[in-house]
Amino acid sequence: MKLRNIAIIAHVDHGKTTLVDKLLQQSGSFRENQKVAERVMDSNDLEKERGITIMAKATSVDWKGVRINIVDTPGHADFGGEVERILSMVDSAIVLVDAAEGPMPQTKFVVGKALKIGLKPIVCINKVDRPDARVTEVVNEVFDLFAALDATDDQLDFPILYGSGRNGWMSSSPDGGKDQGMAPLFELVLKHVPEPKIEEGSFRMLGTLLEANPYLGRVITGRVFAGSVKPNQPVKVLDRTGKVVEQGRITKILAFRGIERQPIEEAEAGDIVAIAGLTKFNVADTLCALDVTEPLQAQPIDPPTLSMTFMVNDSPLAGTEGDKVTSRVIRDRLLKEAEGNVALKVEPAPNSDAYIVSGRGELQLGILIETMRREGFELGISRPRVVVKRDEETGELMEPIEEVIIDVDEEHSGVVVQKMSERKAEMLEMRPSGGNRLRLVFHSPTRGLIGYQGELATDTRGTAIMNRLFHAYAPYRGEIQGRRNGVLISNEAGEAVAYAMWKLEDRGPMMIEPGWKVYRGMLLGEHTRDNDLEINVLKGKQLNNIRTHSKDEAVRLTPPIRMTLEKALAYIEDDELVEVTPKSIRLRKAVLDPNERKKSVKVKETV
Repeated sequence: MKLRNIAIIAHVDHGKTTLVDKLLQQSGSFRENQKVAERVMDSNDLEKERGITIMAKATSVDWKGVRINIVDTPGHADFGGEVERILSMVDSAIVLVDAAEGPMPQTKFVVGKALKIGLKPIVCINKVDRPDARVTEVVNEVFDLFAALDATDDQLDFPILYGSGRNGWMSSSPDGGKDQGMAPLFELVLKHVPEPKIEEGSFRMLGTLLEANPYLGRVITGRVFAGSVKPNQPVKVLDRTGKVVEQGRITKILAFRGIERQPIEEAEAGDIVAIAGLTKFNVADTLCALDVTEPLQAQPIDPPTLSMTFMVNDSPLAGTEGDKVTSRVIRDRLLKEAEGNVALKVEPAPNSDAYIVSGRGELQLGILIETMRREGFELGISRPRVVVKRDEETGELMEPIEEVIIDVDEEHSGVVVQKMSERKAEMLEMRPSGGNRLRLVFHSPTRGLIGYQGELATDTRGTAIMNRLFHAYAPYRGEIQGRRNGVLISNEAGEAVAYAMWKLEDRGPMMIEPGWKVYRGMLLGEHTRDNDLEINVLKGKQLNNIRTHSKDEAVRLTPPIRMTLEKALAYIEDDELVEVTPKSIRLRKAVLDPNERKKSVKVKETV
């Protein structure tokens, strides 16, 4: 059968997954009466809740006797490790661009990778039916982006389609062809995308995506570059340097047919398949016949820029809500995650049974923590820290810098510029982006952006959109002002009482509610001043036999600050931890005993 391999790449929320839904529907992959969820490719609960793609997924459609393998890729920069590898197994990419927002940082990131490999993309301007669409300007911006990324003349001569993924149509002009559905896109793929290049020689396949399947064990998806392979065939695995990792037999070969994966008896060169049966075969490794000695060229992976320490939950409430609490199960789970996610690095912390987990950004690590708590884990998590390096020649300290693009209403631009400059960001440009909005571009240290997302939403009444992308390592930019307020710390263990909390309201806003269990060293709220204060929220009202006015008895509490996982990780300081359990997110001091805490502060000051 004839084959085409394409990836769909775009910035987060520009409509990739919705477009794949329509391609599957209109190619006849679903029956007329088949019930299919919206955004069928986002299979994971967190993907559905957040409306983002986290893991890349493959599918295939048949159109006029040609099978088109389609890979839906993540749009968020934290999951860019997936995108780089996927592009190496396809022969072209559909670049989806929002008709109002235009090319964004992630568009630039993925298009840059695609052009570097030599792919010739197809550009689709999506959401042309938006009232604020600016189709002509966006096409010009895409062309400028390709030129800025050193595209060849061949790559600059890209075909363009216009349409609306949600309404299921694409056309060669912005205002026509709604009745043709997705046919123009299918036709263009057949005409523009080359057939897969097949290399000479024995069977060779490059591992691109990894998953742990409860029935089949380790399953690796990748493209077969040469030869063919059958179940039960003996094979070996080579790493990027050519060293043999393992030898074994293939137990199952699965091919993508619509949204299902079906077992097949033989995989031919050029096809994208999933293979089970090997225990050490990893992403970027080459699976090959026993006579092959040279591995296939694999993409190097961008370095992690942020790390957090995952430790055993040792609070007095440990083990009351989760069932996975020991160091051993936490270690096994983190190592399993690192196996499947190449952008993550896990290493044991010195002198303790904790683990340092490094990744691409807060979102990636936040999603790992959220997934683990839903699986029943209890953890103590430290404040996120950036991964700094020393320059080998000058010995200078280097830190990761990100390119940040903020789209904001003009009236709020002043506060954004001020807050970013406090975070040691350098403004590169400020230009109007239509509809009384400005586009601000900065180079900012990664550590300055920790926790800024929530603050930005508050400062701009939720109207600003921030996008960020790793830029480069650059010299350290000096101290950045942290949290200005101290915290309110519990000095007793028990259940919080509404009356006591009401009496303490003038000390600062609370983060807990009446009836919540608290313990010594737990953070209960934010102090109005810059120092920490120990308080007692367990004291009930002293009862006596004198009748009082009923107005004294009605306790009306101010609603507490709601701490989400992302907010909590951004809020804590170096001497604090976030306690994460399946039911709760609590903040606490790393050292719970007040006397020990004072000692450790003195030790730090003398050091």
